[in-house]
Amino acid sequence: MSYATNPADGTRIAFSSLPARSGDENAPALMLVHGSALSSAVWRGLGYVAALREHYRLLLPDLRGHGRSDTPHDEDAYAMESIVGDLVAVLDAVGVRQVHYLGYSFGARAGLALAVTAPQRLHSLISLGGSASPQRGAMDSLFFPGCVEVLAQKGMDSFLAEWSNHREVPVDPVTAAAFRANDTEALVAYFRRSDREPGIDDATLGEVEVPTMAVAGSEDHLRVDDTRFLSRTIPGARLAILRGRDHAGTVAAAPEVLSVIGPFLAAHAGP
Repeated sequence: MSYATNPADGTRIAFSSLPARSGDENAPALMLVHGSALSSAVWRGLGYVAALREHYRLLLPDLRGHGRSDTPHDEDAYAMESIVGDLVAVLDAVGVRQVHYLGYSFGARAGLALAVTAPQRLHSLISLGGSASPQRGAMDSLFFPGCVEVLAQKGMDSFLAEWSNHREVPVDPVTAAAFRANDTEALVAYFRRSDREPGIDDATLGEVEVPTMAVAGSEDHLRVDDTRFLSRTIPGARLAILRGRDHAGTVAAAPEVLSVIGPFLAAHAGP
């Protein structure tokens, strides 16, 4: 595990840099960015690292407030501007000028923001269960009503139990383990700041020039419409809908995700 420092506020971001198994020192770099309350470990646990490392150099950051990165307890530390600064700091730390990008949920939102503010750092962008819309009420919709207060007052075990009660199937063990590894107070601060996130306006999305693919599950009722909107609004964006998958089930369906993003990545492979 290595660390990059965001020069704007000194927050340290933990990340792993894994060379391609092919041994090709010029293999294209691919950054995998996890969702809310997860960490970079989820990409290993669900099989993405094993599959993608065959042909790509992988960069796996823990977003601030998650995993082994710094965990500020100030809500405003989680403004999207700071998140984007963290991602750029990781790229600078490893000397990667441009990267392919796969982001899930929170990671997808960060990728969209990166495509707007620093498009020169991206070869391509894949949004998995992402959204550019304002985020007010999104956490309650993603998890369950009142989820932030349950987390703040009763802790992570109660949060996971209540979330499972609101799902058709229980939270999978990989996801549950990643959630439990978080600093609860930092996660509450992130959730509350996320609720104030204004998103990206339609006109700005319409000017994105980064090759983009938008992916969501057909049963991801919060994000599937947003995903379709992204595919219509970002010029040339491609769309893939995974049948029968909800928000959490989408990232867990690694073979399905890899089958649809593989050709897209190959088509846009760069140095």
